[in-house]
Amino acid sequence: MLDPADPHLVVHSRMIYLSWLPADPDVIAALLPAGLRVGEDRRVFMNQYVVDDETQTSGFGAYSLTYLGVSVAGLDAPDRPLAGGWWTHYLCSSPRVRGYAAARGAPVAAGRTWLEQRGDTLVAQTEVDGVPLIRTRARVGDTGHVIRSGHHRYLTGRGDALVSGVYPYLAEPVAPFEVESVDFFDPDHPVYPLRPANPLVITAGFYSPRASFAYPGGESMLARSPAATVGRAGHQVPASRARSGLPSGS
Repeated sequence: MLDPADPHLVVHSRMIYLSWLPADPDVIAALLPAGLRVGEDRRVFMNQYVVDDETQTSGFGAYSLTYLGVSVAGLDAPDRPLAGGWWTHYLCSSPRVRGYAAARGAPVAAGRTWLEQRGDTLVAQTEVDGVPLIRTRARVGDTGHVIRSGHHRYLTGRGDALVSGVYPYLAEPVAPFEVESVDFFDPDHPVYPLRPANPLVITAGFYSPRASFAYPGGESMLARSPAATVGRAGHQVPASRARSGLPSGS
């Protein structure tokens, strides 16, 4: 088992990272534990990525992951005004990574993510027990000379404590990049309350075939708080396909 106190590095993952306005903002606010405040626009974030080979990691091995969560107020990344995020779901293909992440407080569950590009069409799909759960479709171009780098702040619940981690990243995004649809398929799954509004409003995002990042070695305890519970929302008509250009950061 990996020691959860150790940092880990992942290089050249294939990654699509998005944030959007949710279908039910009140439900989104209820997903946060006491001690955290939802961001002003109550946006949801999602990262779907694949690490194809064990040589791309410092010990994780090859794996795929989709994580989702809610942006929070007052806990920005250290280097720019990018809101921190509370992880609500962490669907990972690797038992090794799930064990490591669970020890850090991530809400882990088994799942598989794949990304496939044909021409200028990228499809990213998250599956649980072989059944499609989330599918993202986007139009993508080529990588250029732009490098996107910085930090994300992610928060988890460990027992009754809130834990903050600052995660460095570096990515080579493609241009152009245009999201066509983000579909959630199972109204009975706990991830469904985070589905996008209809019509789809993407607030930020990128696709990079070479995205690198690290799980930090140092974390800080913010407060003592009851653990958050992801609720379930009622049925919604699936969002129609909508388009949004994404000039801004993740």
